[in-house]
Amino acid sequence: MYDAQWRDWKPYVSPHDPCPPIRVKWYIVPPNQFINYQPMNLPQFPLEEAMRRGTLWPALYSPYTSRRAVKGGKTNG
Repeated sequence: MYDAQWRDWKPYVSPHDPCPPIRVKWYIVPPNQFINYQPMNLPQFPLEEAMRRGTLWPALYSPYTSRRAVKGGKTNG
């Protein structure tokens, strides 16, 4: 499960923590963090597809993958 937008983080694990440790945590860095300004003539999705994806510009699209789908569980759709 590695995509260019996913990052991992290894938190401190205390020897006195009563809960089982989570050795690696994952988070997503949205694409707008890497675009300082909006360039001219940026490609655009067609209007209907833009409404489905939630953004007009493919460069700013970040797909959402549910944890259930990643783990192989059932999804609705």
